[in-house]
Amino acid sequence: MHKRNVIVIGASAGGLEAARAVIGGLPADLSAAVFVVIHIPPYHESALPEILSGSGPLKASHPEDGERIQSGRIYVAPPDKHLLLEAGRIMVKRGPKENRFRPSIDALFRSAAYVYGPSAVGVVLSGVLDDGTSGLWSIKRLGGIVVIQEPNDARHPEMPRSVLEYVDCDHVCAAKDIGPLLGRLAGQIIPEGQDLSKPELRRLGLEVEIAARGNAFGKGIMEWGDMAKYTCPECHGALVKLQEGQMIRYRCHTGHAFTPSALLAGITEAVEETLWQAMRGLEEQAMLLEHIATHYSETGRQDKAELFRQKARKSKEQADVVHESLPHHEQLSNDLKP
Repeated sequence: MHKRNVIVIGASAGGLEAARAVIGGLPADLSAAVFVVIHIPPYHESALPEILSGSGPLKASHPEDGERIQSGRIYVAPPDKHLLLEAGRIMVKRGPKENRFRPSIDALFRSAAYVYGPSAVGVVLSGVLDDGTSGLWSIKRLGGIVVIQEPNDARHPEMPRSVLEYVDCDHVCAAKDIGPLLGRLAGQIIPEGQDLSKPELRRLGLEVEIAARGNAFGKGIMEWGDMAKYTCPECHGALVKLQEGQMIRYRCHTGHAFTPSALLAGITEAVEETLWQAMRGLEEQAMLLEHIATHYSETGRQDKAELFRQKARKSKEQADVVHESLPHHEQLSNDLKP
């Protein structure tokens, strides 16, 4: 028999307000540990523990790597570090990014599913794209409980909607109702969880190891799916396609992981950056050509001056064409939102 004693919460854009509402609704005698990932910039000093500590009766902190888990505490992922779980302890690691984020919601959820199985309760709050869906799928597969913020209650409903599309949710609630719900779920005696096939369990454990320590290629990640035809936008490494129920994901041989939406956003951003560089080069070329034309004009070589002015105009026209073709990666990635 197990007790539900591990609660993992993930949020992104618009999620801080929702997380505060959830934490504010938790009881002071909560018989579970709470782990929180909220996407924040890696260079940003985090005040999340102080904010969440002031939102409810439980103390929140950034844990140290290897710290023992205590019931009734809130552990918040620090900037640019994955928050992961192992038996009785916390791992704080700078592993490969997942869905272009570190910390990653999926990485935390996946580790909770792998280590704690049916004892885990996973919660997804407001956010864009779909970080957290794969992790909640793993929690559900191993007998845990899935809770999401009601999409109409979320400032950015895309993350909860993604979960609704791919995972059988146990509870869909407004943020203010999730804390009391977690208080009722925590400490419940539950039956054994579901058994995964040995290959599924091995791959889940492998992905937890990759999030903690990297070395995806050495750990054999490329053997777990079909090779994709595109490359990783983070490192340009080869990608392998992974299947989870109706979902597909991608992981590169160095360890970066992506949902289709995150991969599209990354590739589109890389294309956009390349086009900006091309436009910059063409504009610099036009400026140099104009400078040369001026030099020839000042020395009385008007025929040469006109030739270089024509070349400068051509470069400016090409730069304008590139500028007009610049994509907007937010719009492209939105095409994959449920």
